[in-house]
Amino acid sequence: MNVILLGYPGAGKGTLAVKLKEKYGFMHVSTGDLIRGEIASGTALGLKIKALTSQGNLVSDEDTIQLLKNAIEGRQGNIVYDGFPRTLNQAKVLDAYLAEQGKKIDYIVLLNMAEDAVLKRLTSRRLCKVCGAIYNIYSPDFKNICTKDGGELITRADDTLESAKHRFEVFKKETYPLIAYYQESPGFRQVDGSGTPDEVLVLVEQALGLVK
Repeated sequence: MNVILLGYPGAGKGTLAVKLKEKYGFMHVSTGDLIRGEIASGTALGLKIKALTSQGNLVSDEDTIQLLKNAIEGRQGNIVYDGFPRTLNQAKVLDAYLAEQGKKIDYIVLLNMAEDAVLKRLTSRRLCKVCGAIYNIYSPDFKNICTKDGGELITRADDTLESAKHRFEVFKKETYPLIAYYQESPGFRQVDGSGTPDEVLVLVEQALGLVK
């Protein structure tokens, strides 16, 4: 099963993908993680990507697609795509790439949230500098330190208010046509993404036919 998660930056795609991985064994393909790995590698491409993302801009289709292909080549089993595709061009390239292997996208799940709610979530998000775990300062058990490894929690450069607003505008321009494209698919689903991660997981499980 190939599943794409769509939604505003900060709508909870990454958290949901991790839960699907932990509970059902999905391979979690996060272009955000792939991109951060490339940045950490210090390559020329990584430095180029860092300059773009620090200003809230998206990585080029060509670079993103190559990172994605490297990650999923030869992979079998269920895959959940988190943060890819972002554009209509990326979607068509992915469809063609999967078709070459006799595969297809089975479900597309759009996480619906109000823009102001996502903005609040984004700007209150903190990231573990060591393992990349995500926390929210409004969470009742927030401790300002990673509970997994004690790592320092930081604010990502693209989670500032100014950068977040810019990311919304880029999302609307680039991704709205993508949503319209996938709405024609019989596997397109819309889910309320405003609940807790566990509440959203139940809705997505139902949408994917994993539970009744």
